[in-house]
Amino acid sequence: MYFNDKTTIYLNGHFVKATNANTDLYSQTLHYGYGVFEGIRAYDTHNGTRVFKAKEHYERLKNSCKLINIPFDYDVDDLIEQTYKVLKLNNFKDAYVRPLVFCGPNMSLTKPNSVSIMICAWEWAAYLGDNLLNVTISSFSRPHPKSTKIEAKVCGHYVNSILAASEAKEKGFDEAILLDTDGFLAEGPGSNLFFEKNGKLFTPKTGNILPGITRATVIDLCKNLEIELVEGEFLPEDLANADGAFLCGTAAEIIGLQSLENKKFTREWNATLGKKLQTAYKNLVLEKQLQETN
Repeated sequence: MYFNDKTTIYLNGHFVKATNANTDLYSQTLHYGYGVFEGIRAYDTHNGTRVFKAKEHYERLKNSCKLINIPFDYDVDDLIEQTYKVLKLNNFKDAYVRPLVFCGPNMSLTKPNSVSIMICAWEWAAYLGDNLLNVTISSFSRPHPKSTKIEAKVCGHYVNSILAASEAKEKGFDEAILLDTDGFLAEGPGSNLFFEKNGKLFTPKTGNILPGITRATVIDLCKNLEIELVEGEFLPEDLANADGAFLCGTAAEIIGLQSLENKKFTREWNATLGKKLQTAYKNLVLEKQLQETN
């Protein structure tokens, strides 16, 4: 699904076939989830293949390493260059790109003895599909910000996401909405949450969520489109009484929500601020219009 015998990846300064690549079974990343990654998208635009916000993603990768004490001895501009080479070698124009910084063998709970980096890519449609979603409030909450570095995109954090997403699907829902440890709305398993009420847009504040790059892009678009946006602490009832809502992330892009636990939002999706932002976002990534803030 993600690679075949022709797929090429970037691994520690070299381009190798995915089927020939290997890692150590005693890696701290494999045993403890001690690693960081990014999700990036490349788009086929009229200007050629463009990796959207590549620098922001690689800077976040670097910062994630710093936050959890993993050495990052890589040049961001060089990694961007290697990303374009991976896309070219695989003949990808529209693709999802996955950089991963992973640790070498070390069974102790200490800083890594060695670090590796991989960049791979595959063709992937929108992660949550194109249809409006029916979501549920998860029984799992996001980790407390004093328990880990919430703002780092750490491999091990996604066990929490897998549990929440799996639970939602087992109950017949499309996706989960997680709360923070104080009971306020946080985010989806791999996406940020926005909802609309009386012509205003609302989103959970940072501190208990991953501050997504797509989330930042939506906030910029709100400024450009003169949409009033409020960041704060909101309860599940606020979402239940919303006029509309959507999730956003690099993998998911912008996807509308139809209902919360089978209760439909009052406004048709095509009439929502979310739909307006979805269109603006698609135009932006395809370079159909320029965004002044970029």
